[in-house]
Amino acid sequence: MEHEATRVTGTDLDPETVFQRRLAAVAQSVEDRIAALLDDAPRRGEIARPARLLAAMRHAMLGGGKRLRPFLVIETAALFGVPFAHALNGACALELVHGYSLVHDDLPCMDDDDLRRGRPTVHKAFDEATAVLAGDALLTLAFDVAADESSHADPAVRAAFVQGLARAAGLGGMVGGQMIDLTAEGRYGDVLIDEARVRRLQAMKTGALLAFAVEAGALLGRAPLGDRQALGAYGRAVGAAFQVADDILDRESDAATLGKRTDKDAEKGKATLVGVLGLERARQERDTLVETAIAALASFGARGDILRAAARFTASRTS
Repeated sequence: MEHEATRVTGTDLDPETVFQRRLAAVAQSVEDRIAALLDDAPRRGEIARPARLLAAMRHAMLGGGKRLRPFLVIETAALFGVPFAHALNGACALELVHGYSLVHDDLPCMDDDDLRRGRPTVHKAFDEATAVLAGDALLTLAFDVAADESSHADPAVRAAFVQGLARAAGLGGMVGGQMIDLTAEGRYGDVLIDEARVRRLQAMKTGALLAFAVEAGALLGRAPLGDRQALGAYGRAVGAAFQVADDILDRESDAATLGKRTDKDAEKGKATLVGVLGLERARQERDTLVETAIAALASFGARGDILRAAARFTASRTS
């Protein structure tokens, strides 16, 4: 399978245009692959696939999304010669984890959102119990996909990928960050919210999975240590910039543009850098993080242009 965007390499195209075309091509490939993973036929070892559960999982995963995380996996892996078809499984595994997190994040007991990507959230389109199970099933499927031989020929690489994804998504990463986020709302008593705590919260809740997307591509490509360190710095900066940009959009955008309810952070007393720093300093922070990410790619020369464009996209996006 050839990645359509690998043909978008003409010298007459600037990196931003190539980035946008590759991002769109990856999004379509991820959509197609996840649709195939969520078909009706049970896999070996499965007994049956309940229709309502499948419908809820499809509602959560198909028909929208920037697919930035799988894009980062695929483009980083491409730096080290990993064919698109070989990186796609790992990219989809990470996107399934992201999808599960959104389903659970939207639940009434969490952020209580009714709208996601311009459509009713899963618990609104179905019901809360179905949404919980759909999230559980997406998370479990992610590790099924990551462990499959088509993700990488070397079982040691697959094991490292699975462990890295688990740690980015779990107790010390995304899920732990969500717990800190709920605590910061004051649900469990008063808590001091300062800049350092907000940065740690965001590095876990949002940044960990984005940073792992970059690390995963390097892992699949067996990148040398120096390159992995540079990409680690890039991934951490991009993850932080993405969250600050989200905080700014929540304050400045509208539901029609963003595809979800806005101004909810202030309503819920969420701990954000916009709340701690104010809008103007938060914009400066976002832009500084983008420049930090771009600088981290210096050793890659022109090969890093698409990842540089991805960093700029985190600041310029409108949804």
